[in-house]
Amino acid sequence: MMAKGSFSWIGIGLLFTAVTGYAARISSGYLSVLLYLLSITGVLLTVFFIIFFRDPERKPHGNEDDAVSPADGRVISIKDRTICIFMNIHNVHVNRAPLGGTVTCLDYKSGGYIPAFNKDSFVNERNRVVLSTDHGALELTQIAGVLTRRIVSYVSEGSYVKRGERIGMIRFGSRVDVVMPESYKFTVGINDRVKAGETVIAVKKEKRR
Repeated sequence: MMAKGSFSWIGIGLLFTAVTGYAARISSGYLSVLLYLLSITGVLLTVFFIIFFRDPERKPHGNEDDAVSPADGRVISIKDRTICIFMNIHNVHVNRAPLGGTVTCLDYKSGGYIPAFNKDSFVNERNRVVLSTDHGALELTQIAGVLTRRIVSYVSEGSYVKRGERIGMIRFGSRVDVVMPESYKFTVGINDRVKAGETVIAVKKEKRR
């Protein structure tokens, strides 16, 4: 399965490949060689887009109350109730809801393109999504990376999303931060690899008797 909005990118790669390939056939000399190399570049670019925009089906692990990862990637920070997950260029970039709930706030802000793992990335383009869940408010922030040029949201205020459901994507390298409800504790650690909509990252704390 391919991510929403990906076919235009793949189409550009295919069109570039076709045009340069045809031009190479009807040209000669150094121009033909140059166009042939550009055609190969188009093929590689198309393959890259197909791999990057892949959107595999995911089945959430754990119980319905367990929070699943919002993104594929590596855990780079855990502090208090906040977890930060860095997505590399090779990761799936479609983001998913850690818990089921209603979208109560969408707050998009444009910005710069500092590497997403950098401490100064607070100036980057970002999109904050607040979910009202049965266990409290959950805040998820999509943060653009150095190569990213657009954060795409699949949801709107007032819409209900299921646990593990797709909520958007970030193009070409990025980070997702999640602030969990107070009743949750994290079950993953720094440098752990996680998968969006699948890996359990937090569970409800046991009530004291």
